[in-house]
Amino acid sequence: MQTFFVSLTSISDVKKFVDAATRCSAEIDVLSGRYVINAKSIMGLFSLDLAKPVKVEFHGTDAESDAFRKDIAALIAEVGE
Repeated sequence: MQTFFVSLTSISDVKKFVDAATRCSAEIDVLSGRYVINAKSIMGLFSLDLAKPVKVEFHGTDAESDAFRKDIAALIAEVGE
């Protein structure tokens, strides 16, 4: 599992993130406070407080993670914890 943070400050950021997650076969979770949302759920993401960066947990291979992170490079706010 790899962990990193993303900043989703606009509707287009959320759409880009969900599109990238949907193209990936790995399981990806987004955590905000006590909530855990499937990264492939646009409605789920809009239910979160997106005023600050959210934590992403990527459950897949390193190659899948690298490809996903490349797709969303502009959205990554902070790597690790």
